[in-house]
Amino acid sequence: MSAAPQPLIARAIPKSGEKIPIVGLGTYRSFDVGGSGPERAAAKEVLRRFVEHGGKLVDSSPMYAPAEEVVGDLASELGVLDKLFMATKVWTDGREAGIAQMQESIRKMRVRRMDLMQVHNLRDLETHLATLREWKRKGTIRYMGITHYTAGSHRQLEDALRRHRDIDFVQFNYSIAEREAEDRLLPACADLGVAVLANRPFAVGNIFSRTRGKQLPEWSRDFASTWGQFFLKYILGHTALTCAIPATRNPEHVVDNLGAAGGRLPDAATRRRMAEYFGTL
Repeated sequence: MSAAPQPLIARAIPKSGEKIPIVGLGTYRSFDVGGSGPERAAAKEVLRRFVEHGGKLVDSSPMYAPAEEVVGDLASELGVLDKLFMATKVWTDGREAGIAQMQESIRKMRVRRMDLMQVHNLRDLETHLATLREWKRKGTIRYMGITHYTAGSHRQLEDALRRHRDIDFVQFNYSIAEREAEDRLLPACADLGVAVLANRPFAVGNIFSRTRGKQLPEWSRDFASTWGQFFLKYILGHTALTCAIPATRNPEHVVDNLGAAGGRLPDAATRRRMAEYFGTL
């Protein structure tokens, strides 16, 4: 039996003031499942518990094989489409190809309008931003954004945000193991009023190999009960972050992840201590 739902901390999207819970759900690999079988059943249970425990933002991409369609199908089966903040991406070249791909994403995810459409990995950025502006005016999408997943892209993301002040969201890699965004990109997002989604919050799971067989430090147990929460709380403690989007197909893990969106968040001094402690693992 899963733990009783608790209120989740929510942060405002700077450009609108709309609030969303600070932990969402990614779908990379985790929702790349077939039309039946135990993996699909697990994904459905993940989505059910995600909503039950107050989760809202679900992020996908046409790059993630059938993930968009799986999310749409499962959300429809569970009757939770109206409870979700749906986000996906455009990942192709050319205006017409981009329009066709985004229309297909809307169909697959079963929404009348997409909450957030992002230019994936900055691919054909200027072309797609022009379309997204038009779609936002028409109400086809609510917000537009840009994404990447490597630290080497952070300067490009910052440059794009400074050139295009109407971008609502930016998504990039950020974790206790990948802290490069703290140098320039996160402060720039705060200054520019851009909502931030953190992908790779567990550095693709690699950080857990460093904690195997090890107990949480005693000083962290008043705000984190698991290593997953410890790692999420580190990035959630940065006030420029709007939402972290860990991906999972494990129902217990999604509940644990959402647990990081409740209770106390670490302050700057505690976050420094967390990073220093991680360096000793």
